Amino acid sequence: MNRRFMLLSTGALALSACVSNTSPRLGPDGRPLPTIYRINPNDEARIQFRVLDSINSLRSAAGAPPLQLNAELNASAATHSRDMSVQNRPWHFGSDGSSPIDRARRVGYLGTVLGENISETYESELETVAAWMQQPDTRDVITDPTARDLGFAFFQEENGKIWWTMVTGDGASTAQNVPTPIAQAAAF
Repeated sequence: MNRRFMLLSTGALALSACVSNTSPRLGPDGRPLPTIYRINPNDEARIQFRVLDSINSLRSAAGAPPLQLNAELNASAATHSRDMSVQNRPWHFGSDGSSPIDRARRVGYLGTVLGENISETYESELETVAAWMQQPDTRDVITDPTARDLGFAFFQEENGKIWWTMVTGDGASTAQNVPTPIAQAAAF
């Protein structure tokens, strides 16, 4: 009996060491501060395909056809994400006055740019897409039934802030499109 008590006591003590006694850091409003979502630079393609899958699920529910990743629109989105960080403001015009259409043409996209969603946040890509779905104007960019191409990119600052850019196009391009996630499944 004594040996059994000792084993149980030792086990309970070991388990208690697994419990964190540190409380979450609280902000001025008394609510827990969010944790910073850090992106590994090697995860860019994985993030793009995760967003593509998410957006295509939302589009399917809305009766819209699926999108495919487009290399030119990805480049346009990446340029704009970095530029918004430099400007320190989320807006649709580049520091050189360029519009989403200008940036897409500059990287060789031959189709028509239909829309652009942007965000300045500390949230993940899926939280950002969910936030876009809450607003009619950004939701319309995601569910536009005439869209066929998707560009998606981000820039993360040292402090963790992320600048997200999503661009859609009509697919009337002869540009090179990125294979669908099904063809890439073995890479994950």
